[in-house]
Amino acid sequence: MSPDLEVQLIAVVVAAACALPGVFLVLRRMAMLSDAISHTVLLGIVLGYFLTRDLSSPLLFVGAVAMGVVTVSLVALVNRTGLVKEDAAIGLVFPILFSIAVLLISRFADNVHLDVDSVLLGELAFAPFDRVAILGLDLPRALAVGGATLLANLLLVALFYKELKLSTFDASLAAALGFAPALIHYGLMTAVSITAVGAFDAVGSILVIALMVAPPAAAYLLTDRLPLMLALSAAIGAASALAGYWVARWLDVSLAGAMASMTGVAFLLAYLLAPERGLLALAARRARQRWEFAQQMLALHLLNHEGTAEATDECDPAHLSTHLRWQPAFVSAVLRRAEDAGLVKRSGPLLALTDRGRQLAQEASLR
Repeated sequence: MSPDLEVQLIAVVVAAACALPGVFLVLRRMAMLSDAISHTVLLGIVLGYFLTRDLSSPLLFVGAVAMGVVTVSLVALVNRTGLVKEDAAIGLVFPILFSIAVLLISRFADNVHLDVDSVLLGELAFAPFDRVAILGLDLPRALAVGGATLLANLLLVALFYKELKLSTFDASLAAALGFAPALIHYGLMTAVSITAVGAFDAVGSILVIALMVAPPAAAYLLTDRLPLMLALSAAIGAASALAGYWVARWLDVSLAGAMASMTGVAFLLAYLLAPERGLLALAARRARQRWEFAQQMLALHLLNHEGTAEATDECDPAHLSTHLRWQPAFVSAVLRRAEDAGLVKRSGPLLALTDRGRQLAQEASLR
């Protein structure tokens, strides 16, 4: 397998692995916790290195995951005081922990390969050169770690789907049914920490954040069904990673930066074009509702004056602009639509309701 193909495969696997827990973060309105965790795990790595003096020690991974859980706990502790909201608590906790890690690296580990820039941006282009043998296969370490993380996240969602879904949408009901939403919450945050640690060595924390937030947010705009949202999120993340790779090749720019940008493009497309929640769909719905409301007002006006002495004046199309306080061009457009819909008809020089229009007016008057 060529290095170029391996880089793309790593990106796709990492994207899917990040997207799965990201869906639950977005649904719980905790998306920025991925930002906090992906930065603060650096402190766990630094502390693990100080204990072992070995960058290959598994204690670094354990320390990073533990620091992710510590971050979540500190955010919850600050939020529980009631003095600040959760977003402010995140903004207070993670810069402090990340800054401590940066200071420790610059002061005590400046001669060690713990580079802050590589943590932020990753080294995806060089990932195929760090290899490991598994079951007789010579694989990039990042691919092996990303694949294991993806399988673990898939297993987590499959085994605890009901608990995750219930605690996400109704934590009180989950507690009443004995599902321990707090335990589920910290279990999910542990999975987020493991995913962030497993991914950022190859792709960097910036791309980890983008993959955990943008694809799930885009999928949220496209569907209300959780299983489909999980599948769409992984697919959008994978497609964004592939698109970012080729954009980076074309423009000769950072792989991680291009991939993160493509996740933003994917979200923008969903934001504009989603069939129910997209900006264009909302604009079309508002326009349709505006015309429907105008036709209801016209039907009510005609019904109120039907058979009265004022009907000659009130039901005259030439006078509707004055009576309804509409612009003449708008009156003409509403009349055309109402006639096309079979709501009104011309009765000599005046307007009259059809049976359908009268029914619409009567239903509107009862609301």
